[in-house]
Amino acid sequence: MITKPIFFERNRVGRVYTGGKLFAGFFGDEAVDGFLPEEWIASNVRAINKDSKDENEGISKVKDTDIYFDKLLDKYYDELLGKGNSFRILVKALDSAIRLPAQAHPDKAFSKKHFGSEYGKTECWTILDTRPDAKIFFGFKNGVTKEDFERAIDESETDMDAMERLMEWVTPKKGEVYFVPARTVHAIGKGCLILEVQEPTDFTIQPEHYCGDYKLNDREMYMGLSREAAVSCFDFGPAPESKLSPKAQISSSDIVKEEIVGPDITDCFVINRIKLIDGSYLADIKDSYAIYIVTEGEGEISGNNYNKKIKKGDYFFMPFIAMGNFKMSGNMEIIECY
Repeated sequence: MITKPIFFERNRVGRVYTGGKLFAGFFGDEAVDGFLPEEWIASNVRAINKDSKDENEGISKVKDTDIYFDKLLDKYYDELLGKGNSFRILVKALDSAIRLPAQAHPDKAFSKKHFGSEYGKTECWTILDTRPDAKIFFGFKNGVTKEDFERAIDESETDMDAMERLMEWVTPKKGEVYFVPARTVHAIGKGCLILEVQEPTDFTIQPEHYCGDYKLNDREMYMGLSREAAVSCFDFGPAPESKLSPKAQISSSDIVKEEIVGPDITDCFVINRIKLIDGSYLADIKDSYAIYIVTEGEGEISGNNYNKKIKKGDYFFMPFIAMGNFKMSGNMEIIECY
């Protein structure tokens, strides 16, 4: 199992917001919104959900087995990740039918101090599809102060737009990429199907009283912190540039490879986008593992007497020891994360 690409059972995760209708065009699911609006991809992270009784919620299960990915990683750590490496990313597909609460995620220092974790939650969004009137909110408007934000927290109990008025927003388009540094206020708006790559935590501070019609309790708003400590997670300086311009690395008649996020942007993860036109791409990341998601088209993976058809919506983990032995071929677009 650990010497070839590892596929997983579907892993839809519950949230308090509704969505998932756009999964129909990506995964082939029923085109309905509900409370399972996220698919966690090759995940070893447990979801933090109110009243959850499932100790494995959010953790991926290897396809056609009863093996959870975190247990497989524990047993074959060096073979899967590479000696001295750690599994430092979480990948999700999510589709929001409503605007999510205004929120920020901790950086590493904040996480270590308040949650005892080595990881924060810097993240990056690739827009896979949108509904009409889609929006994303990113960064405070110029001049917004901590006092303005604290006032909006209180007002949000009766005024659903109090937080929106403080944030900048854009209309996202399919194929665009947005980088969200830790501590930056943001909110995914209604109508966005997003591939999110992030640090491997579920830490979200969202000091707004409602998520749609659902009233958040204090723990859901502040993650068990005091209001003062939680608000200190937010950066009130000028919003950083969010939209990224991918950099071409390979460009030929049969393959285009773009670097979406590289070491010049963050040390948390690398993201590449590969477009094959009757072409092939060897999975050969130096000294690492990788996660691959097919975002358009279809093709196959082959190598070492192995062959498997893949199509839009499929995803898999490529172990460290399998790197250099398998190639992807066909007419498709693939996101590569490591």
